Amino acid sequence: MITRRERVIKTLQHKETDTLPYQIELTRQEYEKVAAYLGDYNFMSKLGNHIDSTYYDGWPREELHHQGYFIDDFGVHWNRNGADKDIGVIDGFLLSEASMEGYRFPCIPENEMRKLYVELINNGQDTFKMGAIGFSMFERAWTLRGMENLLTDMLLNPDFVDDLLDQICEYNMKVIDIGLSYDIDGFHFGDDWGQQSGLIMGPKLWRRFIKPRMERMYAKVKSQGKFVSQHSCGDIHEIFPDLIEIGLDIYQTFQPEIYDIQQVKKQYGQKLTFWGGISTQRLLPFATPDEVKLKVIEIIKVLGKEGGYIVAPTHAIPSDVPPENVIALIDIVQNQKKYV
Repeated sequence: MITRRERVIKTLQHKETDTLPYQIELTRQEYEKVAAYLGDYNFMSKLGNHIDSTYYDGWPREELHHQGYFIDDFGVHWNRNGADKDIGVIDGFLLSEASMEGYRFPCIPENEMRKLYVELINNGQDTFKMGAIGFSMFERAWTLRGMENLLTDMLLNPDFVDDLLDQICEYNMKVIDIGLSYDIDGFHFGDDWGQQSGLIMGPKLWRRFIKPRMERMYAKVKSQGKFVSQHSCGDIHEIFPDLIEIGLDIYQTFQPEIYDIQQVKKQYGQKLTFWGGISTQRLLPFATPDEVKLKVIEIIKVLGKEGGYIVAPTHAIPSDVPPENVIALIDIVQNQKKYV
């Protein structure tokens, strides 16, 4: 019988499998809502998700003197008192000037990371296992400098941006080394580059500043024969050829509000595996359960042809999604042979 890991690998090799691999994740608020609806706070363990990972994003973990405010390893203060209680928003910026003077990157929490990797490798699950870095380049830079400042710096202070991104890259390379010392299957990078239409910084500046550093990190992963996965919300179609060129295997999150899924599958479906496709912007919050089922079936048929698709929501399911729609999605992915 095929394992979940084998199913993901076959999919990444663009081969059809018995059923498509899937991954359903929820925000904490949505998890509480669905668990209460089901009367089962262990429902996530029964989903059959195909991917397990250990994730480092600076770990906002130390609550400050006022409730809902956290500080991460990089010294960034996060306010989780608003609508976004999973990540939060930045409360002030550490690099007030276009200079690295006075700022030092944190020590890598290697012992904690290694403990998590040991738990990942020995979790007893037949899943596809990945290391992961959130805020892996552009996002880590703007959490320190501020997005508007950083975008301006790309034009006015390019040497500073190079210095900042190089230091982020060097830090990440050490984190990747720790992950690659374990028997993982791949490495996932989180970094939002897109808006609803086009890249935040545009393709020219992405190629100037972001691409060379991502290429270094991808190359380290690929040198060990592992798969590379990249998360970016928004429309990044302009750089799909660049990402393929530097070794990307999996693109997450693939929003159907942005992409013509049939066209993109036809153009890039033999080069990239798409992870996502189930809309958390429009479908899951606003459709009926029956409409959810019909749309998910349609997307599976288009994107799952000849492999290359991991069925998933486009993001961790947010708190505005009715529990009934989450249940409808789970029903489809767990019973694909019945529906597709």
